[in-house]
Amino acid sequence: MPKHVACLTLLCASVISSAAFAEQKRDIYDNENKNADDPTRIVTKLGVAADYNFESEKAGYSISGSLGLSEAQKINARYHPDTQEWSVGGSWLFDIGIVNFNFGHSEYSDGSNFNNYSVGTFLPLSVFGIEPAGWQIFPMAGFNYTDGERPLNANDEFYDPNNPFVLHPSDSTGGYVGAFSLKPINDKFTAMAFAGASIGSDDYFGYWMGAGTGYNFTKKDSISLLALVSDNDYGSDKKVILSYSHTF
Repeated sequence: MPKHVACLTLLCASVISSAAFAEQKRDIYDNENKNADDPTRIVTKLGVAADYNFESEKAGYSISGSLGLSEAQKINARYHPDTQEWSVGGSWLFDIGIVNFNFGHSEYSDGSNFNNYSVGTFLPLSVFGIEPAGWQIFPMAGFNYTDGERPLNANDEFYDPNNPFVLHPSDSTGGYVGAFSLKPINDKFTAMAFAGASIGSDDYFGYWMGAGTGYNFTKKDSISLLALVSDNDYGSDKKVILSYSHTF
């Protein structure tokens, strides 16, 4: 084969390969075609969820929603009337990920409660064309500050074994890491899994993990069923959550 023909063949192959890789990468701003459970999706939606907590043996519900301000910004909110848990925040989408700002309050059945202030990000590996076995993976990391009241642990300085459930002020500054992943099984069903851990000052530690599935009735209506386990210095939860959301 003549040298110039070989060079032209290699050049064409390189161009075709680059184009194929580019096609595999996802447009992070294509919110309309993102999966309903994609954490980088910027839309206006309203949702309601029913849950059962095996730790407290109580059922409850929550209302959540987001208001899309543009293709890259939205406001988020969630409220759980039974436990008085709530959160508000915002999201800003960039070329390689999304940054979330949140402020929230949580309570547990033993009276423990805390406020949480956090800023973090999801980095979708699919923007780099990385989707092993069809899984879209979103590594997450961020910083957080918590303050509230909790019972002391047995190894804490002022722990009183005669009054183990007395609440004491507590605060911590730290960070968290984790990952969320999803895999569309077909046009209707999506598998999901997630896990993470947080660590902070005053020996604060927490973790969360879960898995579930989502189902799309239409392009605007979807449901999901999740099992969630979480534990931190303020309390623990073991929940099953069934949620519905409508995108406007």
